[in-house]
Amino acid sequence: MVRSSLAALFLAGVSANAYAAAPVAGAAMATGLIAHRAIYDLELKDASDRSGISGMSGRMVYEFDGDYCTGYTTNFRFVTQIDTGDAVRVSDQQTKTFENLKDGKFTFDTKSFTDDQLDKEVNGAAQDQAEGTKVDLKQPSSKELQLAASRFPTEHMIEVIKNAKAGNRLFEARVFDGSDDGDKALVTTTVVGKSVTPMKDEADAGNAGAFAKTAFWPVTISYFNENTKSDALPVYRMSFKLYENGITRDLTMDYGDFVLSGKLSKLELLDAKSVACK
Repeated sequence: MVRSSLAALFLAGVSANAYAAAPVAGAAMATGLIAHRAIYDLELKDASDRSGISGMSGRMVYEFDGDYCTGYTTNFRFVTQIDTGDAVRVSDQQTKTFENLKDGKFTFDTKSFTDDQLDKEVNGAAQDQAEGTKVDLKQPSSKELQLAASRFPTEHMIEVIKNAKAGNRLFEARVFDGSDDGDKALVTTTVVGKSVTPMKDEADAGNAGAFAKTAFWPVTISYFNENTKSDALPVYRMSFKLYENGITRDLTMDYGDFVLSGKLSKLELLDAKSVACK
């Protein structure tokens, strides 16, 4: 299953409490993140014989909206056509999450389809607590879980940007984003490069609109299962170019047996309503 947090992407230095005293009028003032819809064209970059994949292409749509006071909503759709040499199938993952930084709450709902047939649904809610992160899972099975304290996706994105600004090039965090079976957090290692100004005719920079010539940070986030050995390979690795406002482009998604690239093909900024915190 594709990770739903571009922004886990988008995660121990920042917590919701860090923003509680800030004068907040909207998303930009509270966190620097802006509401937007980004569309990425996907293609197969590499695949091992073990993957059984001879060709793969698709499209990813990522929509981020909201503000600190009322919470952030992410709608994410990842559609790929996979050629195994013997057959071609269409995989469609649809994810919606809501994250309230102020109250430490996170809800998630993911539906995965193959050739228009529902394969799997994962949904539930998570809550920050003094003793860790409590997860109330509804699908694929109903159960309550108590996990170690974890970051949620938007919180993690804020942390990535905060560390990038501070010049911190390497840091770790435990992240819960409701992906896979929604029953575990993953340990992440994030590497942030120095700020870079786009070169002329750089791949997909022109599709970033007003940000085409804006500096970005090259970021790589590796996800590991908890309690694995220090020399274990990550279960997933994602690299991307990150702007200060949370927009990303030039993605590389490494699943081990195969690697996908994602180029920003369209970016739309969404109107953000000004909201005063109560």
